[in-house]
Amino acid sequence: MPDPYILILFVVGSLIALVAWLPLVFRRAPLSLPIVCVALGAGIFSLPQVTIDPTPQAYPDITERLTEFVVIIALMGAGLKIDRVFNLKRWGVTWRLLGITMMISIAAIAGLGYGLLGLGLAGAILLAGTLAPTDPVLASDIQVGAPQEGKEDEVRFGLTSEAGLNDGLAFPFVHLAIALALVAAGQKTDWFVEWFTVNVLWETGAGLVIGWAMGWLFGRLTFMEPSDTGLAATRDGFIVLAATFISYSVTEMLHAYGFLAVFVTALAFRHADRDHEFHVQMHDFIEQIERMAMMVVLVLFGGALVSGLLAPLRPIDVLAAVIIVLVVRPVAGLIGFIGWQAPMREKLIMAFFGIRGVGSFYYLAYGLNAAPFAGGDRLWALVGLICLMSILLHGITVTPVMRWFDRSQGRDPDADADTDQATNSGRGASA
Repeated sequence: MPDPYILILFVVGSLIALVAWLPLVFRRAPLSLPIVCVALGAGIFSLPQVTIDPTPQAYPDITERLTEFVVIIALMGAGLKIDRVFNLKRWGVTWRLLGITMMISIAAIAGLGYGLLGLGLAGAILLAGTLAPTDPVLASDIQVGAPQEGKEDEVRFGLTSEAGLNDGLAFPFVHLAIALALVAAGQKTDWFVEWFTVNVLWETGAGLVIGWAMGWLFGRLTFMEPSDTGLAATRDGFIVLAATFISYSVTEMLHAYGFLAVFVTALAFRHADRDHEFHVQMHDFIEQIERMAMMVVLVLFGGALVSGLLAPLRPIDVLAAVIIVLVVRPVAGLIGFIGWQAPMREKLIMAFFGIRGVGSFYYLAYGLNAAPFAGGDRLWALVGLICLMSILLHGITVTPVMRWFDRSQGRDPDADADTDQATNSGRGASA
């Protein structure tokens, strides 16, 4: 047998090669990179030589931090992609998805958790806060294109902006569940005023303000005049990584929502010099890191599946998972679009593709690490099943649906793919 270290290098190198190559293979196929990563993880951790326990319960703190890292990277990438200038009216589809669709989803999932599954009030609200947000990591196939590519139709813009901002609405409900769990455990008494003033008002408002300030600061430092003294002159993608880490850490140190701040930082950073080519370089850099980190999480998720993650499931849990994926989000989405002037195909696509994934893993790990919840293993099984269903269902359907949508809009998806490949080849040659 080869040295374990050498074997690990081989496996990691092979996975990296697949992550780089498979998107080209799957761009016309009804299959996605997340599906392959989960399958690879299941295969690797099924080997008798692999004795590591990849379940999130075995390493709760590592699970929280690893998924946290992936989400903040994805949020920065999503914010940099958006070409549309922030405007209350032009972002109308976003407010519908956040203010109506997500609120209905939270109420419906909490109702299912409490009434159908018997989770208790705290557990039901934690499940709702965990599963209501659209995941910014796994939704990349239905997000807008890279900066300045022009691939920003209403569907892609709506799902990208929703995934970037919905954390600001999900986190208060996660904190509400934590407060209720602490009350039930006798560790907290007066909680409502603290929850509303701190978790809702301060952490959301401060996250928005700090995010904007960080984006403005990095925009000034990067695109300052004269141009040869700004950070853009370095042509170094690590600038965007610095902006991500500093924005998140400063916001968290001030006890506000770092996820929200990172996305707003990206929007403000982009606004500093919207058409500068350095945005493309930063986006490409952060996207490569995101794909690598996503691969690690999904390989471990595949391993957790074959290691008993879903064992605590009951038949009623499977029924609830089907309802959440196939009924709650689509119906809530269509309700949110009542009165919105847009073709029905756009409403249906945005209502259907409420993808759940890495963000849900983070919220659940955060909640279970912060307070004692009854049935933690069952919650992990529920969330794991729903994320697996989302990865499979949305991963198989996203390519044919979006190709059909592009054709309905008068665009040739194959021409776009060929242009992307030529552009990427040109970037590689110039590098």
